Amino acid sequence: MINYHPDPHLLSLHAKGELPLSMSMAISAHAEFCQHCQQQLDQMTITLSDQQFNTTAAPQSVDSTDNNQLDALLAQFLNSTLDTLEAAQPNTDNSIEDNSVSIKGHHYPLPRVFRKKINASWQGIGKVSRLRLDTGEPQARASLLHIAANGEIPEHTHKGAELTLLLAGEFSDCYNTYKPGDFMLLDKEHQHSPKTLEGCLCYTIVDAPLYFTKGISKLLNPIGDLLY
Repeated sequence: MINYHPDPHLLSLHAKGELPLSMSMAISAHAEFCQHCQQQLDQMTITLSDQQFNTTAAPQSVDSTDNNQLDALLAQFLNSTLDTLEAAQPNTDNSIEDNSVSIKGHHYPLPRVFRKKINASWQGIGKVSRLRLDTGEPQARASLLHIAANGEIPEHTHKGAELTLLLAGEFSDCYNTYKPGDFMLLDKEHQHSPKTLEGCLCYTIVDAPLYFTKGISKLLNPIGDLLY
């Protein structure tokens, strides 16, 4: 069961097309897991369409001559289209574009929104691996993040915002245990150490480096700008 969702304001911005690409991808991917949020987006889209339609100018009346000309043009278009369809050869290419990733012996199907976005290689240390996604945003860093079984990310807080969308597996922190589809937004007020027993795959966005707060990982803080 999904317990964490985008708030209505984020859903509204997504429906209006006003979110940056990285966040828009997160909303779209979450909606593939969550029927409730997808229904909200569908309703928002219908409402926006109705508003746009109602603000357009009323159509002007046309006389019978104009109607006859339109009918003739429509018939010509349909006949041309049918001729083209009859002449076309059937498409025998039954290949389906792969939309998945493999890492450390695990194969993960991905939400449709990630199609054609996977064009980099995995990088990582130990049980934590990351695959960058190019969204063309100068500040935000979007990635697929994989944590292998019994792995964890050292305790840290955030200099900026961090979004995590769980795509597969499970992980937990001091706040809760998360399941596929959960959508979590954290900021500098949050401090946690995500860990997983069975392994997990996440989509993450950060707009500033993490700040590690315990142990030897604190040595990474001076070069945090190079790592995030």
